[in-house]
Amino acid sequence: MQTHRALGMALVITSVIGWSMAGLFTRLLALDAPTILFWRGVFGAIGTLALIPLLPGPRNLRLGLPGLGYALVTAGSMLAFISALRFTSVAHVAVIIALVPLFAAFLALAIFREKPGTTAVIASLVAAAGVALMVGAGRDGNLIGNLLAAAAAGLMAGMILIARRAPHIPALAAMALASAISALATVPFATLGGIGLSDLALLAAFAVITQVIGFGLFALGARHLPATETALLTTLEAPFAIAWVWAVLGTAPATPTLIGGAIVLAAVIFYLRRPAPP
Repeated sequence: MQTHRALGMALVITSVIGWSMAGLFTRLLALDAPTILFWRGVFGAIGTLALIPLLPGPRNLRLGLPGLGYALVTAGSMLAFISALRFTSVAHVAVIIALVPLFAAFLALAIFREKPGTTAVIASLVAAAGVALMVGAGRDGNLIGNLLAAAAAGLMAGMILIARRAPHIPALAAMALASAISALATVPFATLGGIGLSDLALLAAFAVITQVIGFGLFALGARHLPATETALLTTLEAPFAIAWVWAVLGTAPATPTLIGGAIVLAAVIFYLRRPAPP
């Protein structure tokens, strides 16, 4: 149990670091959201399919209904999350995404009667408060961005529950399908030609880091952890996302952002230091 929990935490934390770069990539790309989503989906599907034969062990590609559901929910979260980042700031999206632990806890209780521990609930609330402090008194959001970010948070909570309840889903196969679905959904609105080589290289890196590595490892790690614990780890995305933009683009965060990031990290560390369940 201890080994599985440690592996699950390592995989989920690594995945969160990967997809925390989404905000940076969307700022580096001077393209509209459908075009980003299309090419990211194409490169994500190709990269995931290319990775499957390289992995050791049996290759189960049968998704079944749980796998298909996971792919659809994941594709929806991709569409909502990247679109939200084009409408509002990285920090403003982060404050809503930080509510994933609360969404996951509510869904787990409502659907599966899985009661979250008191420590997990407290840590989730503290982490959400920390991300709220990051945004501070800013007015950089809008209704469309807020709704898209809320949809992404709810869908991510759904991903967590499906991965937890159906741990034998072939994660990479589901991710390849999710990437393909996100690409197909944006075909009517995306720019399919005339993309420069530098933008294509960024889009390929975007897909590999945030989809192949990020969502792929997330699906593998979530099966080893309770839903609320997995969701709590996703709050690390907020301070990492802001740190990437600061380090690469020189956009220095305000003091409330730094304090809020420290609160998020402290909440997660506080929770992870507790003994593993028997």
